[in-house]
Amino acid sequence: MTQHFETILTALADGVLTITLNRPDKLNAWTYQMGAELRAAIVAANDDPQVDALVVTGAGRAFCAGADISLVFDAQSTQTPPFRHEARTEDWVALLRRSKPTVAAINGAAIGVGLSQVLAMDQILAADNATLSLRFVKLGLVPELASSHYVAQRCGFGAASNLILTGRTVSALEAQSLRLIEGVTSPESLLENAQALARAMGENPQAATLEAKRLLTLNAAEGDIDLVLRREFAALERCYRSPEHREAIDAFMQKRAPDFRGARSR
Repeated sequence: MTQHFETILTALADGVLTITLNRPDKLNAWTYQMGAELRAAIVAANDDPQVDALVVTGAGRAFCAGADISLVFDAQSTQTPPFRHEARTEDWVALLRRSKPTVAAINGAAIGVGLSQVLAMDQILAADNATLSLRFVKLGLVPELASSHYVAQRCGFGAASNLILTGRTVSALEAQSLRLIEGVTSPESLLENAQALARAMGENPQAATLEAKRLLTLNAAEGDIDLVLRREFAALERCYRSPEHREAIDAFMQKRAPDFRGARSR
């Protein structure tokens, strides 16, 4: 990846692209430019055959302390705020749900949009000193980026109501106990653990991984079981025809490690 960004950093190692929010002097506060650059980096990663999975983390002592009030709210008061059109050219949640496996590594405060922007990712890990809050109500606002859906999906209705209606801040350990996030680790081990988790998902056949993500997106709240079954059957039929499935079978029969990346390039 050769793109130049001003608010994020990217680094590729062993198939995992690590994206780092990089406004540490502002606690990585979100701006329209950061949103646009995050989208661009993920779109490029999805098109890059060398990328198997992604990790998103923050530079410095915060993950993302919410929106940059001076830039974001000033921009919203104008008719043509900077980066607004670019930031909305592709829906963020749809992009995450069709993306290669993505892990959030929350290294510090994740407040407001700093938290809501990662809730549709596949896994969320946090350092044991991180804090998390959906404090939109305290600003007279409501959750966005489908966070009212994903918090309820992750935590259940009661815990989601508590977090959203109080706007309170919780520790990483409480967030894990509420099932808002999947794991807590030491700050020193966070990035390594997140990259290992991303790699464990990304090393699997991409066709099946993307189909499975699509099924989770469509079926998690689906009440029509017949429709669930039809979607799974259609996805299974597509996977049967994928070169990665053929490679998995050949590798099993030949008692060797599969080469899924090579199979995709044939």
